[in-house]
Amino acid sequence: MKIYTLSFSPRLAVYMISICWMGNVNAQNNDPKLIDQAATKETIALFNHLHTLSKDHILFGHQHATEYGHGWYGGDNRSDVHSVTGSHPAVIGVDFSGLSGRTDALIEKEKTALRKIIWDTYKRGGVTTVSWHFNNPVSPTDFYWNDSTAAAAVKDIIPGGGYHQRYKSILATIADLVHSIKGADGNPVPMIFRPYHEFDGNWFWWGKGHCSREDFISLWRFTVSYLRDTLQVHNFIYAFSPDCTFNSENEFMDRYPGNAWVDLVGMDDYADMGRDRYDTAAAIRKLKIVSGFAEKNGKLAAFTETGLESIPNPEWWTTTLLPVLMTKGLHLSYVLVWRNDSRSPTHYYAPFPGQVSVPDFLKFYKDPFTLFEKDLQGIYR
Repeated sequence: MKIYTLSFSPRLAVYMISICWMGNVNAQNNDPKLIDQAATKETIALFNHLHTLSKDHILFGHQHATEYGHGWYGGDNRSDVHSVTGSHPAVIGVDFSGLSGRTDALIEKEKTALRKIIWDTYKRGGVTTVSWHFNNPVSPTDFYWNDSTAAAAVKDIIPGGGYHQRYKSILATIADLVHSIKGADGNPVPMIFRPYHEFDGNWFWWGKGHCSREDFISLWRFTVSYLRDTLQVHNFIYAFSPDCTFNSENEFMDRYPGNAWVDLVGMDDYADMGRDRYDTAAAIRKLKIVSGFAEKNGKLAAFTETGLESIPNPEWWTTTLLPVLMTKGLHLSYVLVWRNDSRSPTHYYAPFPGQVSVPDFLKFYKDPFTLFEKDLQGIYR
């Protein structure tokens, strides 16, 4: 066992103590286990560390954090969070939206960009989570539902549908990318893959109003099976995350594909966290449903998306978000806030130098409960 000296920060020392206890935690019978029995050792390690850390900490994440930020695009080793705190977020969100519905040349360009972002995050010791704002494969529209042009595509891309072969080709493109992103030892880089999120709403073409429960479950199961069993992708942690429209475990499970098909359960909730209202009691109640379900069913849990656009509340981090995350009984592996648009003056969810919530965000960063990239050590070992 490696010996750590007292020169480490208190935040890191607490983290390393939790790592040392990993062996005892893994001995418990009710531990979560990956649904992929052939998962790479690095993916298993990440999964187990996320489980252990969720008992006393939470990883902070930011969508597209190192791709672009408020007023900038591109650049090496840059993020708005890093500019404020000196550390990148522990979890970096990327998107596979650019891997279909475009020319082959543009898809290859997107692969190159994603490969670098994901590899750089892994090399630094951070975690990648992947959303999929998948453009409608049947009608010439984007991922949002439009009553006049969008097709109810789910029934057409599942087995037996007229566009099923096209869907298999899109999944093969994803597999080709993830197979190509490898660590120094040649093993593929682990990722949390979160397809078809917010499926309980109607704003995406895969939403509840545009496909049956049975067809959505068929889509989910086929997606996992084809990636894992046919295309031999063994570095995914599969995440299931509705929006915050549920009020009971039965409602949360309405389109759940079954324990054999999900590794992590989560929830996206902007509405209760200040966008529509400040109702943190409602957010906590829903997160308890998510966390409780995870504990009973051997899954990880996460607050997969949240945030307050423009962060006009200068104390939002420590008076709204942090008390929710620290609620007794919640065991969430990470929380992710949405992106900072590079061109919009108002569309941002993490602070940047000079933004009004910076002092409060620094308090959030320094709290021992929250973990950022600099706090992670050996999460893939």
